[in-house]
Amino acid sequence: MVIRQRAMQAEDKQERHTAILDAAERLLASGPERVASVAEVADEAGLAKGTVYLYFPSKEELLLAVHERGIDGFFRAVIARAEAAPPLAIDDMLRLTREHIVLPPLFLKLAAHCFGFMAHGIPEAAAAAFRQRMDLRLTRAGAGIERHFPQLPRGGGVTLLRQSYALIMGLWMMSRGAGDAGGCGASGAPVQPFPLELEQALRALWQGTLGLPRDDSQR
Repeated sequence: MVIRQRAMQAEDKQERHTAILDAAERLLASGPERVASVAEVADEAGLAKGTVYLYFPSKEELLLAVHERGIDGFFRAVIARAEAAPPLAIDDMLRLTREHIVLPPLFLKLAAHCFGFMAHGIPEAAAAAFRQRMDLRLTRAGAGIERHFPQLPRGGGVTLLRQSYALIMGLWMMSRGAGDAGGCGASGAPVQPFPLELEQALRALWQGTLGLPRDDSQR
């Protein structure tokens, strides 16, 4: 009976945790230029404000948890594909990046916001725990990529994933000034839409790292 009660309590906690994240995500999606308060998230989730603080001691930690859920979805997809039987191709990684990072309207905006407060906006213990979870995801995904691309040295999969993410964020930040839809930049030179420019840049990064011909879009 005690075990069952504990299981029910754990299930209730997980349901509340999920409800809070879902509520925060809905509010962010409805007004991406404004970060909702904890009180607003609590109202949206149908919970008391104090209950939300039991799960997330600050608004910054709540936002980081929403962002981490998106990150986890990407890595789960990468790991599942890397551990599947068919050979992994560069196009597979481009597709997963597009589906889980580029197309979701909140991912990149929330990522940039979280970068801004990671150093000082949340307790060091929480930041360290987040980094540890990220390292575990990177290590497993990187190892899976290395099995498909034996030309990578040990640890090369992790490095390639880190470089890819840095490229994604850098191009996205620059595209915000030029306009996501393309057009012309400040110099008058044509600017490609962010998704197209990113795909070309990521393909070039992966092909160059793997020593593949630049016109080889598969492997």
